[in-house]
Amino acid sequence: MSRGKSISVKIATPKVIKALETRLAELEKNYATQGENEAKYQKAQEKWRKEVGKWAIENFSKAENLRTNYRHWNNTLNVDFDIITKEGNFPAEPEKDFEVVHTHQYNEMKEEITNAIRILKMTDEEVVNTSTYNAIARYL
Repeated sequence: MSRGKSISVKIATPKVIKALETRLAELEKNYATQGENEAKYQKAQEKWRKEVGKWAIENFSKAENLRTNYRHWNNTLNVDFDIITKEGNFPAEPEKDFEVVHTHQYNEMKEEITNAIRILKMTDEEVVNTSTYNAIARYL
């Protein structure tokens, strides 16, 4: 199939409504738990930073390009160096396993999904045409 051609299908309205309702419930659940997920992620990041620090100290003998900066005004020493990590023992950085949705984005998505559900429930059409489906496909 070439990129210039579009697909013309008709999908049963109840199936689309059900899919939108499922997506709305998922969106609300994810938004409600994202603060908790973000806190867990930040905790994992902090743990990883400590592991990297420990790893760097253990591998300091391999350090190259050593740079120091001493600040007299607050008696602090900043040490910066490079370690080439050819070995696979470097701690793995945690990844976010959730999507961050900002409040304005959440409100917009929720409103659009809710409106689509409301409109589709009012229709007498048995199927949803392609143009309508294309308008709501990003939420499914």
